[in-house]
Amino acid sequence: QWYSSSMKVVCMWLADRLDLQLHIYQLKTLIKIVKKTYRDFRLQGVLEGTLNSKTYDTVHSRLTVEEATVSVTDAGGLQGITMKDSDE
Repeated sequence: QWYSSSMKVVCMWLADRLDLQLHIYQLKTLIKIVKKTYRDFRLQGVLEGTLNSKTYDTVHSRLTVEEATVSVTDAGGLQGITMKDSDE
């Protein structure tokens, strides 16, 4: 339940800023938060159906698009921080 509510908060925050591009620091911080939350709850045994919810997919898609935009417009802005998991 805590995982789901955390992802909903991030999703709502991103939805409020749908027409705005995220600042590089916002993007880096959100990527770290979302990845850490996902990994921690996966390690705790939360079911894949809960982890990969529609809300998570929405957040992941938005952050991936923002990441791609930054990589095109700002050469070294993210400094190795990416939504792609190290085990992918």
